Amino acid sequence: MEPIVALEIGTSRVRVFVGEAREDGGLMITAVGDSASSGMRKGEMFHFDSVCSCVETALHQAEEAANLTINEVYLAMSGSQIEGMPNRGEIPVDGEITPDHVEHVLRVAREVTLPADRQILHSIVGQYSVDGLAGVRPVGMTGKTLAADVLIVHGLYSRMLNLVRVAKSQKLEVAELLFSGLCSAMSALSAEQKLQGVLLIDVGGGTTDYVAYAQARIADAGVISVGGDHVTNDIARAFRLPTTEAEALKIQFGDAMVSAAGRTRRLALPAGAGETPRTAKLSDLQTIVHLRMEETLGLIRARLQQQKLLHLLGSGVVLTGGGAYLRNVAPLAEKVFGLPCEIGAPRNVSGLTANLAVPEYATGVGAVLCGYKSVRTRAEQTRSVWQKLGHWFGIG
Repeated sequence: MEPIVALEIGTSRVRVFVGEAREDGGLMITAVGDSASSGMRKGEMFHFDSVCSCVETALHQAEEAANLTINEVYLAMSGSQIEGMPNRGEIPVDGEITPDHVEHVLRVAREVTLPADRQILHSIVGQYSVDGLAGVRPVGMTGKTLAADVLIVHGLYSRMLNLVRVAKSQKLEVAELLFSGLCSAMSALSAEQKLQGVLLIDVGGGTTDYVAYAQARIADAGVISVGGDHVTNDIARAFRLPTTEAEALKIQFGDAMVSAAGRTRRLALPAGAGETPRTAKLSDLQTIVHLRMEETLGLIRARLQQQKLLHLLGSGVVLTGGGAYLRNVAPLAEKVFGLPCEIGAPRNVSGLTANLAVPEYATGVGAVLCGYKSVRTRAEQTRSVWQKLGHWFGIG
């Protein structure tokens, strides 16, 4: 099997991940290219040439590290234009349910009317129901009606096309477009967490992706157009600082919870040449961070509450992305959702070293996993076709 390569174009970073199949069927990440991102805002491109330059840098690093030429990528993307839409299809069967019935009901469930400027990224099967009994494996059962619940993840076609054009500019073919949130879930969540119900939140620089599993199925997914960069901008405005210095202040002293000690401690603010030295209360910085993060998590909570999913999240909340490093963000999430929360990282690939098993790599590693799954699925389908042909013509 050829190496699987994922390209992640984010607001803060552009990364290329190379994965290779092991003899035991596992997957190993063998190289990573990483570049600061320019030309992206809230997960969406505003300067084509800048993004192309960043991709070129990350691609070159990955090719050098893996000692190969990359021609094809699985492209992970986010952005506020991406939405998740649950849909149900139902057909009459009146007898034993066959694989043809399942294919039919899935076609019906996936037939949704979207505006002309939108395109489906993923249509994810949730569960099947026979005569109202949900969560069944329908083939072989009998009944009068068969229903399928799917989640349609869709986005603006022009935004997707622009990112594909970036890849094409580097002479790359795009094997698949992938929603970043699903990629993070693929790498950071266990089968047990999905079975018990879990909410994954990936806090990036410009966006926050979320994916909710309920009863072992993806029940909702979406994007909030707020990320870690917005916290930095809040700090910069409040204390009249350049964004680079506000970012440094956030990393060193930022806290998602306001502490009692912060009310008495003062921080020296960066000052330029000839400027009067300034200080600020630590609690003021903590309050700025707390309010922005509480608002972001609260928007996700409101969505899940509307979908009646909160009580189905038995395994709680898992945080990934660079924003997961923010001090006390997990306790804040526990407070907002009323659920246990942990910091997640890639876990479902072989040979992960300490520098790869980090929250900010969840999307990229997950995109490689998605690509690996797609390749194996296609190989199995091809093998099945040849087996059928062999049976029909008496070959093999």
